Amino acid sequence: MGAQEQENVQIVKNGYAAFSRGDIQGLLALFAEDIEWISPGEGLPLAGTYRGRAEVAGFFQKLSGALEFSSFEPREFLAEGDRVLVVGSSRGKVKATNRTIGEQWVMAFTVRNGKVTNFQEYMDTLAAARAFETAAGATA
Repeated sequence: MGAQEQENVQIVKNGYAAFSRGDIQGLLALFAEDIEWISPGEGLPLAGTYRGRAEVAGFFQKLSGALEFSSFEPREFLAEGDRVLVVGSSRGKVKATNRTIGEQWVMAFTVRNGKVTNFQEYMDTLAAARAFETAAGATA
């Protein structure tokens, strides 16, 4: 891994550290003003494409209101050029349904000029939909 790739991985690791200590403002500071943040799962409460820091801040506000994590573990960091892929897992509780959700995921970051410019998550959206499902069968 070259020096630039190591720097990009460190920026992403700094983001996970900020998230884990609840420092959302510190996390947002690592993002470009025009970041594009893509969360999968059409119909899920957190799904969508968020553009710009303000919209991404809104995503994290929704995330905080929707989920309570018991674990969040980025395990592998792979970098090539301006891309950083992170393989990890998380476990938590959906607040609206009190259901537990455990996920394996890959998060893909693009880092340019020291800032995250793009994020996309890959996860089991069916498992997430089941965890968010209400007794009536609709998503929260």
